[in-house]
Amino acid sequence: MTWMRRWPYSFAMLLSLAVAVAAVVSSVYLGLPLKDPDGFLGPSYVRLPLMALLFFGGGIVLNTLRSSGWKQLPTRMLDVVKNEWNLRRVLSITAGMLSFYICYVSYRNLKSNLPIYRKDTLYDQQLLQSDLWFGGGIDPAVILHDLFGTEFMADVFSFVYLAYLPLIPISLGAFLVLSRNLAIGAWYSTTLCLNWVLGTVSYYILPALGPAFTRPDLYGGLRETGVSDLQQALMTTRLDFLAAPANSEAIQGVAAFASLHVSVTFAAAFFMVRTGQNLLMRTVAWVFFGVTVVATLYFGWHYIVDDIAGVGIGWASVALSARATGNRGKRRKRRTELGDAEGSGDSATAETP
Repeated sequence: MTWMRRWPYSFAMLLSLAVAVAAVVSSVYLGLPLKDPDGFLGPSYVRLPLMALLFFGGGIVLNTLRSSGWKQLPTRMLDVVKNEWNLRRVLSITAGMLSFYICYVSYRNLKSNLPIYRKDTLYDQQLLQSDLWFGGGIDPAVILHDLFGTEFMADVFSFVYLAYLPLIPISLGAFLVLSRNLAIGAWYSTTLCLNWVLGTVSYYILPALGPAFTRPDLYGGLRETGVSDLQQALMTTRLDFLAAPANSEAIQGVAAFASLHVSVTFAAAFFMVRTGQNLLMRTVAWVFFGVTVVATLYFGWHYIVDDIAGVGIGWASVALSARATGNRGKRRKRRTELGDAEGSGDSATAETP
């Protein structure tokens, strides 16, 4: 029990177990199978090991380059594996990836089941009114379309919005594999897990579809982009799911409150600050977060209240994860770059903004 309390991944593993049980119970209760949300990339038992090997291999190469440079890369890689990649580190990284994936799959399945549990309850009309209040009587979509136009910037916002999908697991792999301090990787992994769980709870508290699905006329002037294709696919999947839940092979993925695009990107940027990453990384993270917020409103994925709630979830996820992984510490002037701390499972003191 002492070891479990000190292991920085204990909370993430227990959280993933709890949410997985909730997803399984929901699936059994509704008579629906659990589904792999990213099955188009291949079955999970093939995809996950390949992803893990990619992260491990990339981490070994980068650690070798950092210590020895390109010329000694082939000869020094084995030394790096022997000296830096002990069993505890490998198991901890595996725990981070596994807890993230379990929470993500459970979140997607619970989100998919939302229309069955809350089929007669939607708060889109109230949220539309809140948008008008924030916009002084003008819908935020109209303001943003007038400000940025509906052609070139539509492609830019679409690129940023869709980039979220691969960048999140890539950022997880970077913090898990490149940091020798296991507590830092555990902190980030637990942060993402909490985003999925708290986001799921928010969907059930305030079910909503989103402006693009409630007032599609506001977005008819936008040029076709990857986002518009995705929105059409999501609505088609939702209608198929509602018509015959037991026969639908895809996962229903329409839910507005709160915005997990906003919560996760805010959490990543806030995490960069809390762990003292270099200025370039922090700047890129905050810019990406800011553009993501605009994109959610520009394309009608979310209402303004959804984004505000997303920021709250992101902040809470980072703060709670700091406590859960032993990373809550005093303010001090140091930078915890990836790989600074030597490989132990001990807690790391993090810079507080």
